[in-house]
This record gives sequence, structure tokens and C-alpha cells, in this order.
Amino acid sequence: MTGGQAAIRLAATSSATPSASTSASASSSTGEIPDETAGPYPGDGSNGPNVLTESGIVRSDITSSFGDASGKAEGVPMTLTLTIKDLADAGAAYAGVAVYVWHCTRSGEYSMYSTGITGENYLRGVQIADSAGQVTFTSIFPACYSGRWPHIHFEVYPDQASITSASNAIATSQVAMPKSDCDTVYATTGYSASVSNLAQVSLASDNVFGDDSGVLQLATVTGDVTKGYAVSLTAGVDTTTTPTGGNAPAGGDGAPSGAPPSR
Repeated sequence: MTGGQAAIRLAATSSATPSASTSASASSSTGEIPDETAGPYPGDGSNGPNVLTESGIVRSDITSSFGDASGKAEGVPMTLTLTIKDLADAGAAYAGVAVYVWHCTRSGEYSMYSTGITGENYLRGVQIADSAGQVTFTSIFPACYSGRWPHIHFEVYPDQASITSASNAIATSQVAMPKSDCDTVYATTGYSASVSNLAQVSLASDNVFGDDSGVLQLATVTGDVTKGYAVSLTAGVDTTTTPTGGNAPAGGDGAPSGAPPSR
């Protein structure tokens, strides 16, 4: 991020009453959500290829590739809804901002980078916030790969016209997935590696969420493995603070890799 970019940060809230088909964040705390790294595989042009310049990236269903690619990501169905609020305008809906979402497959790989799927661009997409400040994506539940808590990446841009350059991103953060839902999903076909990976990490030890155990980034989740899961997070935008996230980790060069990414 550069100092001349518009300032923005996010605040998150999540709460629900747990039941047999419902789990939620362990906290209903509010406050600025931490800015986070985009990781080594953002696909936004900052660390290798840029999917945001391609026709078709603005879409709600990100399970399949688009353009010249035709692959489809398999896994437990999931919808992700992010609600963006403008804290500088008394928490009004922040309509018109563009939100780019990306995450790993059920085997912990990233399209455009990981060996065997460099030609795919699934599990990546942009939506424009509606009058309620909401964006919704249809996807699959992400895996837990070695060294990281299960998560979903997202970037916020001022508008659709600005998404073609990562330097225009005005916020970068990650959504943390609740453990109870991960345990259930990872017991299903295709997620077997996630079981042992999740056992070796916690929100407190994670290199992104560990500073506060992800309390401000933990999603609310409802649903089941048969019908799929609905994942949601409300994010408030504070345009009076300066963003600090978005850069790839030190040493990241965007080169494709078969090994699970570190962030």
C-alpha cells in the first residue's frame, strides 16, 4: 500500500445462537478489523498474475473458472456474504465498493499458482456492494493447509473501475472460519489432509489471526454439509485511518508452487 491511497480499515461483528445446525463467532466484539497480508497468491497483479484485468471476474459464483479456463472446484457448498458499513457515515451501507474474494481449494491449493492448476482461475471473483452494502459469493468451503488457520482473503476497492491495479486496493483482510464447522466439513470426502493440519494450529498460534485470536475476523456460519454453509461477516469501513495490509510476505515472488502457501 502507498501513503497516497485513500484510507480505509474494517470493523467486524459476528454473533449467533449456536444450535445443531448453527455455529458462530465466539465473540460479538466490534472494532477495526486488522489489515492483513494478501499472501503469496493474491492473483491481483501484486505478486504474479492479475485476474482482475480479465473480463468475467465480476461474478457471484466463483466455483468454476472463466475465460479460456474450464475447471471447477469441488467441495462442500458455501455462500459468503460480506456487509460493508461506512463508519464515517454513522455506519451507513457502503454501496458501490468492489470486493475481491479468493481462497484455497479443498486440498489447500490456489488457482493460478499451485502446480496443476496454474491455468485455472476458480475461487476468485469480484462483486459490487449493493444498496445494503452487501456482496455475496457462491463457492466451496476452504481447506486448512499446513501452518495456517482456515481462512478467506478479501480486498476492498473504491469502485469497479479501480480493480485492475492492486495499488488501488484500499483494504485487505481475511475471514477466519469457526473450528466447529471446520471439524464437520473436514470429515467429508476430499478434505482429509485438513484434519491433521487443523490439529497443528489454533487461532492463537496462527501467524495472521494470532495477535487477537481472530476475534474481529471470525465469521458467523450456519448450515450443514448436505445443504451447504452460509458464511457471513459485517465489516465497517473507517476512512479516517490508514491501511497497512496488502503486501505479499517477504521473499514472495509469485512463482507457482506445489507446496501449500504460508499465508
